[in-house]
Amino acid sequence: MIEYLRRWYRRHFSDPEAFILAFLLVAGFGLVAAFGRMLAPVIAALVIAYLLEGLVSPLERILRRRLPAVIVVYLAFLALVALVLFGLLPLLSRQVTELVQDLPQMINRGQQALLQLPQHYPQVVTEEQMRELIAQVRGELVGFGQRLLSYSVASLVGIITVGVYLILVPLMVFFFLKDKHRILAWVRGYLPRDRGLAHRVWRDVDVQIGNYVRGKFWEILIVWFATYLTFTLMDLRFAMLLGLMVGLSVLVPYVGAVVATLPVALVAWSQFGWSAEFAYVLAAYGVIQALDGNLLVPLLFSEAVNLHPIAIIVAVLFFGGLWGFWGVFFAIPLATLVAAVLRAWPRREDAGAAAPA
Repeated sequence: MIEYLRRWYRRHFSDPEAFILAFLLVAGFGLVAAFGRMLAPVIAALVIAYLLEGLVSPLERILRRRLPAVIVVYLAFLALVALVLFGLLPLLSRQVTELVQDLPQMINRGQQALLQLPQHYPQVVTEEQMRELIAQVRGELVGFGQRLLSYSVASLVGIITVGVYLILVPLMVFFFLKDKHRILAWVRGYLPRDRGLAHRVWRDVDVQIGNYVRGKFWEILIVWFATYLTFTLMDLRFAMLLGLMVGLSVLVPYVGAVVATLPVALVAWSQFGWSAEFAYVLAAYGVIQALDGNLLVPLLFSEAVNLHPIAIIVAVLFFGGLWGFWGVFFAIPLATLVAAVLRAWPRREDAGAAAPA
């Protein structure tokens, strides 16, 4: 067993650059896993700066200087933040409040519909089964209400945290953009010299990660706006809130679209019942999902992410469990990074391997 492990180590870690790459990966993941909550504002600022760099770089080539490009993009970023805080959040808050107030009525209508199923399909379900299902749903809703109440009790801490984020994150975003080259030079000064493999891996995945993150950001906005506009034209309630849910659902491939269908169908059914309008809403939602998958994604993502669906789902579950929202957001880029590392990892055949006869 020890000899087998020794051969495995020589085959995969005999190259010093491979050992350095493994050390950097383990150190990076360990740092985020151990201190992710403490460094959350820094990580959020890095993510936003990485997104904005896609606008700063072309503008820098036009203006010939980095600082004016950074100032222009940063002011646009602050304007967007102000629009979200003072224009979008009040609307979303109002719709969430209205939805919570209407939820008991929706539940009662759903309960009545479920109790009618044994009358129409007695061979399939019984009234006792429906009552057990309703009791289970009520129990889940009670638990959700208790969790929501405990969250509201701790809302003061949340408000303080949001206030800290609103001050620190924009400030760090500006300095990350302004002093990008100085910060990178400082970090490189502490890295080992034999990091050629790490540099090659990062260079290979940087295009895919940048394309994915910025493309996913625009995909969320476009799907959100298209869904909001469609539902508004169809006079569906909570159009902005449902549009946001559908937009964020693109973060989780395959599963997100299915999960987002439930609130859309529930709101449409509670408003229109079993009618043609209800069918039109679901049809419009299906068209949006089809256009997103077959038209929008190929246009936004110039570099295809060649990952198996199982690998994508595992990455979403794993990194989402580690880092929550940001883990889900970066699940596919991180999975791409892992795949690139596995492809580029140097391997050396054992010297003592038997030669073919």
